[in-house]
Amino acid sequence: MAQSSSPISAVAERYAASLYELAADANQAAKVESDLGRFEALLEGSEDLSRMIKSPVFSAEEQAQAIEAIAAKAKIDGLVGNFLRVVAQNRRLFALPGMIKAFRVIAAEQRGEVSAEVASAHELTAAQQTELKATLKSVAGKDVSITVTVDPSLLGGLVVKLGSRQIDTSLKTKLNSLKLALKEVG
Repeated sequence: MAQSSSPISAVAERYAASLYELAADANQAAKVESDLGRFEALLEGSEDLSRMIKSPVFSAEEQAQAIEAIAAKAKIDGLVGNFLRVVAQNRRLFALPGMIKAFRVIAAEQRGEVSAEVASAHELTAAQQTELKATLKSVAGKDVSITVTVDPSLLGGLVVKLGSRQIDTSLKTKLNSLKLALKEVG
């Protein structure tokens, strides 16, 4: 795994690596990845939850109680439930989004895949996602797992981050380039 210069990333990578080792030993890597995805969806869907994990105002005890209640309600138990409790008790919830992302990268590497982040102006259909995966596989030479987010500000096209490469075919970028070119002419 590539070393990062950010202290938050370093914390996230260490926690994710430890969780992956536990999950692999228990033969539950897929379940853990799924449970982390469900928690991530909760996190993205709630500003209050996002604020709670980022804010130093809440005590470790308050954060642990909140995480315990959320995990119980969402039926997130086992390794991920215990992991969330440990992260809360250690006051590392602020790095949780990075831990989830790092876990996905580790899991993909172990499966012989590379991860790609795709931003699209609109929701991609299953057929479009399959075609995109096939295209990225031909570029990367490995299977590609994609995480798609919708960003209407792109207007059209895609922004794909594959490892250290970024491919930007968005209409927004093309319009900005045209705008710049027109300024240079006039």
